[in-house]
Amino acid sequence: MGEFVELETKDGIGTIRLRRPPMNALNSQVQEELRQAAQAAAASPEVRAVIVYGGEKVFAAGADITEFTTTTFQEMTVRAGALSSAFDAVARIPKPVVAAITGYALGGGCELALACDWRVVAEDAKLGQPEIKLGLIPGAGGTQRLARLVGPARAKDLIFSGRMIDAEEALRIGLADRIAPAADVYETAADLLRPYLTGPALALRAAKQAIDGGLDTDLASGLALESHLFASLFATDDRTEGTKAFVEKRKPTFTGQ
Repeated sequence: MGEFVELETKDGIGTIRLRRPPMNALNSQVQEELRQAAQAAAASPEVRAVIVYGGEKVFAAGADITEFTTTTFQEMTVRAGALSSAFDAVARIPKPVVAAITGYALGGGCELALACDWRVVAEDAKLGQPEIKLGLIPGAGGTQRLARLVGPARAKDLIFSGRMIDAEEALRIGLADRIAPAADVYETAADLLRPYLTGPALALRAAKQAIDGGLDTDLASGLALESHLFASLFATDDRTEGTKAFVEKRKPTFTGQ
C-alpha cells in the first residue's frame, strides 16, 4: 500500500505491517500511511479483524526525532492534530484489533499499541513513554489512552519518569494482555482474533463502539448510546440467526449482515 506501511489480508485477518527498518521510526510519512491502512482495513469486507505488527525484531521505537530538532511551535501546531488523528484512525477501526509487539514499543510506538483493543507482547519486549526525557509529553494519545487503560497513577508514573517496562510489568498493570516468545507473537495475536472471524460482525462493531464511546462520556450518555446500538442490531440478519439458533439449540452461522 505505502512505502513503509502495508495492509496484507489473509483468511479474514488484515495485517497492518510497518516496514521502516531498523526501528520502524514513525515519521510523518509513516503516520499518513498508517491512516490510509487503517481506513482501508475498516472499509474492506474481507478484513474481519486486524493485527498491527512491526515484524520479528521491533514493533516501533517511537517518533523520528530527527524531524523534531528543527520543528517550530507554529509547524507543530499544524501537525499535532494530524499525528493524533492518524493513530485515532487505528483506534476507530470497527473490528477487533490487536497489536503484536516485539522488541520495543516506545513513545509513538507505545501510543500505536494503545490504539489497539489488545496487546500481545514478546517476553523480551520493552514498552514506555520516554517523551519527558526530550522535554516533551506524549502527543498521539498516550496521556489519554494510557490513563484510561492502567489508571491515572500508573500512567503518571510511566509518563513522568519516561522509564521502560518489561513484558511482565506490562501484563501486571494491564498494558499487556498476553505474553509470548518473540517468535510466536504474531501467531498468538492471530489465535486471539480467530474466534471473532466468524462472529456477528455488526454486533462486534456495535460492542466496540459502545465501550469506546461510553468511556469518552458520562454514564447517562453511555447508557443512551448502548440502548441505541442494542436496538439497531434488531435490524440485522445475524440477530435473527443468533436468536433462532439459540431457540433451536444449534450453533449459529453468522454472515456479518
